[in-house]
Amino acid sequence: MSKAVFCLSDSEAQAQSIVTQLKNAGFSNNDISVLFPDKSGTKDFAHEQHTKAPESAATGAGTGGALGGALGWLVGIGALAIPGVGPFIAAGPIVAALAGAGVGAAVGGLTGALVGMGIPEYEAKRYEGKIKEGNVLISVHSENSDEVTRAKDIFERNGAHDISSTGEESVPKREGRRA
Repeated sequence: MSKAVFCLSDSEAQAQSIVTQLKNAGFSNNDISVLFPDKSGTKDFAHEQHTKAPESAATGAGTGGALGGALGWLVGIGALAIPGVGPFIAAGPIVAALAGAGVGAAVGGLTGALVGMGIPEYEAKRYEGKIKEGNVLISVHSENSDEVTRAKDIFERNGAHDISSTGEESVPKREGRRA
């Protein structure tokens, strides 16, 4: 059964480090997704802040060349304009999930798309709020529990927060147990 592990990072440097370590641990660029706000006038991953079609669900207009380092290695980089939420940059399978979920629809928005990816609704709402505040959502799709454990370990070592996974209960870090 395919699972996904999710986390939030506080900064672009932290997200770059996490993606680099996931790559070095053998995860495929087809299995790693990132989603973050496209904030004009700030120093984000993407230095090109405009797209040719901001109303579209996913477009790569100028975005692919602007992403460098670890994120440039990811597939499917595009700009997303989510009505009522704002502009985002996304890479990896999350692009297709967001576009396929009909992000442009009035109901659901980003929360609906995240729920469609298997995240419980209460966590999806929390993720949406934190992404809007500037956090970076990183997800890794995996085929087995060993990959889930390796991804969680990388997230934890790099100080990521709000770590959870689909298809199993997440266990608070304080308890000293593995999920």
